[in-house]
Amino acid sequence: MKLAEIQKEYEEIYHSALSDHCKAIKYANLMTVMEGIYKVPMLKNEEWEKENKTVIAMYRKLSRSRTFD
Repeated sequence: MKLAEIQKEYEEIYHSALSDHCKAIKYANLMTVMEGIYKVPMLKNEEWEKENKTVIAMYRKLSRSRTFD
Protein backbone atom coordinates (compact mmCIF):
# COMPACT_ATOMS: atom_id res chain seq x y z
CA MET A 1 0.00 0.00 0.00
CA LYS A 2 1.48 3.31 -1.07
CA LEU A 3 1.52 6.36 1.16
CA ALA A 4 -0.96 8.10 -1.16
CA GLU A 5 -3.37 5.20 -0.68
CA ILE A 6 -3.01 5.44 3.08
CA GLN A 7 -3.70 9.18 2.87
CA LYS A 8 -6.80 8.51 0.76
CA GLU A 9 -8.04 5.91 3.23
CA TYR A 10 -7.40 8.34 6.09
CA GLU A 11 -9.50 11.02 4.37
CA GLU A 12 -12.34 8.56 3.76
CA ILE A 13 -12.35 7.54 7.43
CA TYR A 14 -12.02 11.13 8.65
CA HIS A 15 -15.00 12.34 6.61
CA SER A 16 -17.15 9.28 7.29
CA ALA A 17 -20.12 9.13 9.63
CA LEU A 18 -18.45 6.44 11.73
CA SER A 19 -18.28 6.86 15.48
CA ASP A 20 -15.04 8.18 16.96
CA HIS A 21 -14.41 4.72 18.41
CA CYS A 22 -14.71 3.04 14.99
CA LYS A 23 -12.51 5.71 13.42
CA ALA A 24 -9.85 5.13 16.11
CA ILE A 25 -9.84 1.41 15.32
CA LYS A 26 -9.50 2.04 11.58
CA TYR A 27 -6.70 4.56 12.16
CA ALA A 28 -4.89 2.04 14.37
CA ASN A 29 -5.25 -0.59 11.65
CA LEU A 30 -3.68 1.79 9.13
CA MET A 31 -0.84 2.45 11.56
CA THR A 32 -0.25 -1.30 11.81
CA VAL A 33 -0.16 -1.55 8.02
CA MET A 34 2.39 1.27 7.91
CA GLU A 35 4.52 -0.42 10.58
CA GLY A 36 4.74 -3.52 8.41
CA ILE A 37 5.34 -1.80 5.07
CA TYR A 38 7.62 1.04 6.14
CA LYS A 39 9.24 -0.64 9.16
CA VAL A 40 8.20 2.18 11.49
CA PRO A 41 10.32 1.70 14.62
CA MET A 42 8.54 1.14 17.93
CA LEU A 43 10.82 3.60 19.68
CA LYS A 44 11.69 7.08 18.45
CA ASN A 45 14.57 6.85 15.99
CA GLU A 46 15.69 10.25 14.79
CA GLU A 47 17.83 8.85 11.98
CA TRP A 48 14.95 6.77 10.60
CA GLU A 49 12.57 9.73 10.93
CA LYS A 50 15.00 12.00 9.09
CA GLU A 51 15.12 9.52 6.20
CA ASN A 52 11.33 8.93 6.20
CA LYS A 53 9.79 12.34 6.88
CA THR A 54 6.61 11.81 4.87
CA VAL A 55 6.02 8.38 6.37
CA ILE A 56 6.43 9.53 9.97
CA ALA A 57 4.26 12.60 9.29
CA MET A 58 1.40 10.38 8.08
CA TYR A 59 1.94 7.94 10.94
CA ARG A 60 1.73 10.73 13.51
CA LYS A 61 -1.31 12.21 11.79
CA LEU A 62 -3.08 8.87 12.19
CA SER A 63 -1.97 8.64 15.79
CA ARG A 64 -3.16 12.16 16.67
CA SER A 65 -6.51 11.57 14.94
CA ARG A 66 -7.48 8.77 17.30
CA THR A 67 -9.78 9.65 20.16
CA PHE A 68 -10.27 7.55 23.24
CA ASP A 69 -13.59 7.92 25.01
